[in-house]
Amino acid sequence: MFRFDPYSPAFDADPFPAYKTLRDDYPCFWSDDAGMWVYSRYADILTALNDWQTYSSAKGNLVDELPGRAGATLGTTDPPRHDRLRALIQKALTMKALDHLVEPVRAICNAHLDALDGAKRFDFVGQVSSKITVDLLFHLFNLPGGDRQEVRDKAVLMVQTDPETRQKAPQHIAAYEWMTSYAAGLIAKRKAAPGDDLLSNFITAEIDGETLEDREVQMTVTTLLMAGIESLSGFMSVFGLNLADHPDARRALAADPAGIPDAIEESLRYNTSAQRFRRCLTRDVEAHGQTMKAGDFVMLAYGSGNRDERRFPDPNVYDIARKPRGHLGFGGGVHACLGTSLARLACRIAFEELLARFADFERVEAELPWVPSSNFRSPMRLELAVA
Repeated sequence: MFRFDPYSPAFDADPFPAYKTLRDDYPCFWSDDAGMWVYSRYADILTALNDWQTYSSAKGNLVDELPGRAGATLGTTDPPRHDRLRALIQKALTMKALDHLVEPVRAICNAHLDALDGAKRFDFVGQVSSKITVDLLFHLFNLPGGDRQEVRDKAVLMVQTDPETRQKAPQHIAAYEWMTSYAAGLIAKRKAAPGDDLLSNFITAEIDGETLEDREVQMTVTTLLMAGIESLSGFMSVFGLNLADHPDARRALAADPAGIPDAIEESLRYNTSAQRFRRCLTRDVEAHGQTMKAGDFVMLAYGSGNRDERRFPDPNVYDIARKPRGHLGFGGGVHACLGTSLARLACRIAFEELLARFADFERVEAELPWVPSSNFRSPMRLELAVA
């Protein structure tokens, strides 16, 4: 009897065989372990992403949702409220042109890579990707530097799920509550003394006389700190893992960094850190001989859809020249990730600088420790040895 358990550490070590079984034999599968249906084929996932009226996000988009988050964030609302939030948040994000961040991002990357000068071995997660993403978020929000470690620790805890109880544990919920309180304190300080930073932009962004409410700013900042720190770090870490495992691709990019943007897209397809999100059905749906009822949750397995041979030829081949248009690494539909341009920019610059210094490296551990999360898949540690 086939079993799909997204909480299993063994599953996260290599989820792709199970994904293939789902796609081939159980494209609409009820998982007792997850307590929801699972969509694994690209076409079904894309249909769900584009049909928010049926596949609603208003009851939460995390497989294991945090209390009080559903209906309070951009990712957990449906139109028309979602459209208002998205327009205002997009306005805040574009109030400062992205090209103004190129040099600050490069300086952040070089500062952490300089610290590795002469190293023969380093932890890419602990010494590179997490440090770059935390510094970038702190730069964007102009946050107190002394808060870096605590904010990162709380962001990492927020995305985790207890694999034994299959739910958020008290420490995960406490981390979320700490982050929302931290965001509220930041907002109060910035309203009293506005600056030229992203948090001030969220407070002042206006369309037709309408601005974000304080609670909306608080939840947006909380979500961005969680997703920005852990998701972007995971995105970079998985890209580093892919290059460690594919030396020909790594050497090609070291010789010609112009190929890095296409390689990033292939990494997002081949081994994305954003693996699984959920929706709630607003009506009964028939799919692949199964009847799903209104009120049922449906897991959208992005990581499986990105390996669907019905959409991507030779999906298990890592081909940095593929140009995989339409991959699900940043979701899709009305809830497509708003931070894609910033994430791509940061990752591109980080790997331009990394490969200029370390053109040849390999991972030390055959078995990697993975972040225990029902949504994301990224290594907690990635030890690399420099040739």
